[in-house]
Amino acid sequence: MIGKIAYALVLAALVPGCSSAPADGSYFPRPGDDWEHRSAVDVGMDSLLLVEAVSFAIENEPDTPRDLESWMRSRVGDDPYGELIGDLKPRGGPNGLVLRHGYIIAEWGDTRRVDVTYSVTKSFLSATTGLALAEGLIRDTHDPVADYVNDGGFDSPHNAQITWHHLLQQTNEWEGELFGKPDVADRRRGRDRQLQTPGTFWEYNDVRVNRTALATLRVWGRSLPDVLRERIMEPIGASDSWEWHGYHNSDVEVNGRTIKSVSGGGHWGGGMWINSRDQARFGYLYLRRGRWKDEQLLPQEWIDATTTPTEIQPTYGYMWWLNTGRELWASAPASSFAARGGGSNIIWIDPEHDLVVVIRWITGNAVDGVLQRVLAAVRDGRGEGR
Repeated sequence: MIGKIAYALVLAALVPGCSSAPADGSYFPRPGDDWEHRSAVDVGMDSLLLVEAVSFAIENEPDTPRDLESWMRSRVGDDPYGELIGDLKPRGGPNGLVLRHGYIIAEWGDTRRVDVTYSVTKSFLSATTGLALAEGLIRDTHDPVADYVNDGGFDSPHNAQITWHHLLQQTNEWEGELFGKPDVADRRRGRDRQLQTPGTFWEYNDVRVNRTALATLRVWGRSLPDVLRERIMEPIGASDSWEWHGYHNSDVEVNGRTIKSVSGGGHWGGGMWINSRDQARFGYLYLRRGRWKDEQLLPQEWIDATTTPTEIQPTYGYMWWLNTGRELWASAPASSFAARGGGSNIIWIDPEHDLVVVIRWITGNAVDGVLQRVLAAVRDGRGEGR
């Protein structure tokens, strides 16, 4: 197996590509498949250690069935809120990429397959909210959402306290029902617990994330997939194969038009369906602090806000996971962060070593093993002190 992977890595290093660099000399791939490959040695990495990382990723495929829809329907059991309300598709096999300095250094599996990516979707949602802030549609993330959204979702005394900051950090404690799912459907820290004051309690809750998506749709007045495509995905040269789904019952009226409100994950179906190469481009945009070539697509201040730890949940920012205190991935730098979803699916970003690693379909506890091996392959002196 390792011999075949090593051969694939050697072939990848020989694939021709065209450089595209802004004034500061950073490499950015051109659209589509026009993406330059480099050998590990060319970018200061050990090729054999990198082969070990790829082999480890492939060998640790999760036991999640390929037929995701049937599998998820079988897990509903007695859960009164477990019914799927969005589409799903069969998953693919393990695949991924390693980028260093923007070049593809390793690639395995079918990285062009459009696949479910679960809660990685939340990080794309976060970007559309950041764009609304940059556009002036939201003045300040600490403003109450009720100042911008008048659809009844933030009218109660409790919900009126919620700010955009609370929504993005998942400390909002929003109470209500959306698209047939009450917030209690995903109260993972106790469905019968008492709600806390917004900003004082952290809970990962997909109903509230979907409420964030709807609120962001309201301020834009247009489809979030259209916003993402126009402002992010087309400028970074992503393919046109990705799809961002909502639910069968998530059509809403905005300014006299019917628009699909998308979901922030695949908990009840829907979410982002995307290939690994497009995810790598999105991760590389964040590695370059929101800049693509000579264009600042996302403000650097937004990247800073996104990666600022939530006080009561330091491993979470604005819908991105943070390695604060090296709590999530012991082998990785504390400054690294990731878009992360079930499966496991991950876009891991390491500014310290100028790395982006996309991993699809791996046992969750094996992610650190892949990162450990990738980082061990870094041999240009910057791997010390991890």
